[in-house]
Amino acid sequence: MTVQNIEKWAIFEVSLEGPSDGNPYLDVTLEAEFSLKGRSIRVPGFYDGNGVYKLRFMPETEGAWSYVTRSSSSALDGHQGALNCVAPTGNNRGPVRVRNKFHFAYADGSPFLSFGTTCYAWTHQPLEVQEQTLQTLAASGFNKIRMGIFPKHYPYNTNEPLHDVYEVIDGARDFDRPNFESFRHFEGQIGRLMEMGIEADLIMFHPYDRWGYADMSEEQNYRYVAYIAARFGAYRNVWWALANEYDFLLNTMPMDWWDRYFQILEEEDPYRHLKSIHNGFVTANYDHRKPWVTHSCIQNWDVKQTQAWRDRWGKPVVNDEPEYEGNLIQSWGNISAQELVHRFWTTMMRGGYAGHGETYWNEEEAIWWAKGGLLHGEAWTRLKWMRELLEQDVKGGLEPLGEAAKFPWSRVSGAADVESGTTYIYLGEHQPRIWTTGLPVEDGDYQLDLIDTWNMTVTPLDKATPPQGVAIRHGSVTRHGSPDAAFAVELPGKTGLAIRCRRKG
Repeated sequence: MTVQNIEKWAIFEVSLEGPSDGNPYLDVTLEAEFSLKGRSIRVPGFYDGNGVYKLRFMPETEGAWSYVTRSSSSALDGHQGALNCVAPTGNNRGPVRVRNKFHFAYADGSPFLSFGTTCYAWTHQPLEVQEQTLQTLAASGFNKIRMGIFPKHYPYNTNEPLHDVYEVIDGARDFDRPNFESFRHFEGQIGRLMEMGIEADLIMFHPYDRWGYADMSEEQNYRYVAYIAARFGAYRNVWWALANEYDFLLNTMPMDWWDRYFQILEEEDPYRHLKSIHNGFVTANYDHRKPWVTHSCIQNWDVKQTQAWRDRWGKPVVNDEPEYEGNLIQSWGNISAQELVHRFWTTMMRGGYAGHGETYWNEEEAIWWAKGGLLHGEAWTRLKWMRELLEQDVKGGLEPLGEAAKFPWSRVSGAADVESGTTYIYLGEHQPRIWTTGLPVEDGDYQLDLIDTWNMTVTPLDKATPPQGVAIRHGSVTRHGSPDAAFAVELPGKTGLAIRCRRKG
């Protein structure tokens, strides 16, 4: 028997032939136990149509693995095999995990700074539009994308999807019979994103529906969650997002259902992918303190609350919808590019992560946030530059500089990365001519730079003389008058500036 070599965090697939009569999606169970030395992992299997059953395994430890299948069907039970897990190559850094309580890193330890975008229904568009979306993503700098498994019905997004997710029989959808062609296509696009190094944040449910997906029964929903966990879980770039705006579905999906969805993922996903749930009303957040939630995924335009959300939930904060750059009638879709860039900087300087979306109307209604295609705005280029800039310095995660209510960063935003010895002060909407607060230059040898977040420039700064007779806060001490009382820098007096204080060596 030939033993296949599989990279760590890649996909090993087992394909078996079994019964096709009746409804195997409902009637047949399949799983396998994968073992390495004294360790065993249960991996759920799934039906892929036409009598074909599959198991997908993502090995997280190098070495010689063996497996044996268990099934309610004798044709699928007791199959044995082996694989050899070898070292990863290329951009294979493994799945993203929570690190340092409020931040993220790949499984190999490399930091992950989330710069995501939203394209809810891009995989349901014509194939040529999907290819255009992938080409745009390749140049965009985004490393995560929010995308729905179900199609979406909403203004500017009313076309029929490429595939029905469940079979249509005599004009009606049968939510007990998946359309396997749809699932194959969707996972193919997850794989394309994985090759590009982009995380796929998969939205399971949403309220914007005309096909009946939002009205499936409790049992059908539970079965669907288990199925996608089995089918997509071995892709290392998968994140689980239970919903877009879950609170708009509470009339048909009560809170205990949402808890159960999380629990099913705990049971059926052996790889512990990141799990979140997204709110609609800003006051309707799910209790992200629950143990099955890995990070908070929220919608809120008041990004200066980021540190308070961290304190409340004790987990990473990802504000995936701080409103969108665009010109729609709706207020959530018509902020300026400058404002979206500002909200990214404010969010990250307060210890969280933000998400991009673009909603510029056109007669074809080819809007990025819904369908993908092309980007027409100006924020994305600044966000790509911002990501490249921060990735040079940030190793452990940006921690806000003290409690907002007790520290002078409550108006401007400041954060530091302890591992690299880098501090950022983001002045945002403020435009001082001189800045004197909290720069640790007396503690070591530092380089100070002025960052223009819109024009994408970094300019070295020199020490300036503090103004006389003005209270100057330096660390925890307020002094008056003396020219050498504090470190100061002169600024050009405009908005959107940041100061970087980076330890040399």
